[in-house]
Amino acid sequence: MEGDWRGAIVDTIRSLIVEAAPDVVEEVKWRKASNPDGVPTFSRSGLVCTVETYRDKVKVTFAKGASLEDPHGVFNASLDAGTRRAIDIHEGDVLDDDAFVELVRAAIAANQG
Repeated sequence: MEGDWRGAIVDTIRSLIVEAAPDVVEEVKWRKASNPDGVPTFSRSGLVCTVETYRDKVKVTFAKGASLEDPHGVFNASLDAGTRRAIDIHEGDVLDDDAFVELVRAAIAANQG
């Protein structure tokens, strides 16, 4: 993945999450033979989101996304899920950085109760 468009998207997502919450904790979980790099997870007062790479997209899943306001319509996947919501980013897609940072901050606020 390193060196292709997905790596660049993951780096951008990571930077935006840190911009939203400089004290966020990043861990890599769920390493397995089919995904030796594992899944980056970001937490602060609980799980905020995960970032997964697939052949055709990068998926950012917010653990409590269904409870978050999304006035800019950033969520575009898992819209019918009861708890989570996700953003699928395909090659060439443009992410609204400011709206994404707002979602991260809202997710942290939701974790803090």
